Amino acid sequence: MATKKKATKKTTARKTKASTPRKASEANRVFAIRVTDAELAAIHKAAGPRNATRFIRATAAAFATGDEKAFRAVVKEARSGQR
Repeated sequence: MATKKKATKKTTARKTKASTPRKASEANRVFAIRVTDAELAAIHKAAGPRNATRFIRATAAAFATGDEKAFRAVVKEARSGQR
């Protein structure tokens, strides 16, 4: 019996757009926390639905550095934005 050769399909490598390397100081990192539904609702109420991430980031940074003035500014901004 004769053996049959399988037809192989050649694939071509796609050229990808070279991404620009980021500097170490520009690297973004993800910090995830778990919150209850009540805590999430309170965050959204304080910061507004589109500013929750910015609010949490500013609050965490102020807390981490011990910058009480920045922390108070974040709280004041959240209070003024309440509807």
